[in-house]
Amino acid sequence: MFKYELLKNDDKARLGLLHTNYGTCETPMFMPVGTQATVKTLSPEEVKEVGAGVILANTYHLWLRPGEDIVDKAGGLHKFMNYNGPILTDCGGFQVFSLVKNKKKDIVEAGVHFKSHLDGQSLFLTPEKSIEIQNKLDSDIAMAFDECIPYPSTYDYVKSSTERTLRWMRRSKAAHKNERQVMFGIVQGGEYTDLREYSAKETVKIGFDGYAIGGTSVGEGKTTMYKMIDDAIRYLPEDKPRYLMGVGDPIDLLEGISRGVDMFDCVLPTRIARHGNAFTESGKMNLRNNKYKEDFTPIEDKCDCYACRNYTRAYIRHLIIANETFGARLLSIHNIRFLIRLVEGARVAIKNGTFEQYKQDYINKYKGDYEKSND
Repeated sequence: MFKYELLKNDDKARLGLLHTNYGTCETPMFMPVGTQATVKTLSPEEVKEVGAGVILANTYHLWLRPGEDIVDKAGGLHKFMNYNGPILTDCGGFQVFSLVKNKKKDIVEAGVHFKSHLDGQSLFLTPEKSIEIQNKLDSDIAMAFDECIPYPSTYDYVKSSTERTLRWMRRSKAAHKNERQVMFGIVQGGEYTDLREYSAKETVKIGFDGYAIGGTSVGEGKTTMYKMIDDAIRYLPEDKPRYLMGVGDPIDLLEGISRGVDMFDCVLPTRIARHGNAFTESGKMNLRNNKYKEDFTPIEDKCDCYACRNYTRAYIRHLIIANETFGARLLSIHNIRFLIRLVEGARVAIKNGTFEQYKQDYINKYKGDYEKSND
């Protein structure tokens, strides 16, 4: 049932439909992250209510607990977590980036040696094991196994890693056995234009159902990140979805869309919510700020989310200051809905041929930094 349908271009920005076993989703889209088979603090019904289509789950974390066999016995991720929508599982490559301490020693041709973040147990993750886990999780979209290259890295390291990732992706495709599940390849290449081109072209030759751009948002500046996208995306096919991994800043979403990206994911909206922060059209709002103590207006007047329809800044601030979980829940609902409203607006603008104006109007209003607290 999986198919990407391109409906319209507005310059490089794309309006499309992603057809899956669990329904059709419009693109460009933002995908909430449900690392451990749950979007933090939200129920599946709340995730659906904010307008989410595809959501993510994390192969590494679910491998450690409860284990892929438990999820398999439950009938797969959809039944296990009661989410009646498309699910994408990552491959564990980002955990390679974040958990492996000595890359020259711990990353070998066969796979990656590293320690569990839970108990220090020695683990070995290979392309075959990553795909076996994802097959049992029974997600709709599995990701081929890659290394997320750190930034900065030398040209020689990035070249060697990119070539190894291509070999790992060929092994990933060969290991894939779940006929209900499609697979995306991942373009690497670091900040080097020729290596991004090489990785993109060779990944397309392997042949996947969609293509991700990896190795961004790992410490590089915005200009470098946007160049990484440009260097890869020009070589990706028009008739397949393009996914920019791990990016959730509102401006970055718009810049990605303007370059032809269809899918985004990030933990950012729920992570900043747990620290008392909300996205707004004029920038991020720190609800811990004392000036909201008697502010009985919603987080954002134009927002249609459950939090903004029913609660005030003063109340949410009280919850956050009192360390009440409900505050983080309300801010998570708002922040995810905010990013989904952003891409909904982008889809309308692409349809109308006005995306560039939509992007510039938004950027002119938005300040990326957190408000300074007056406490």
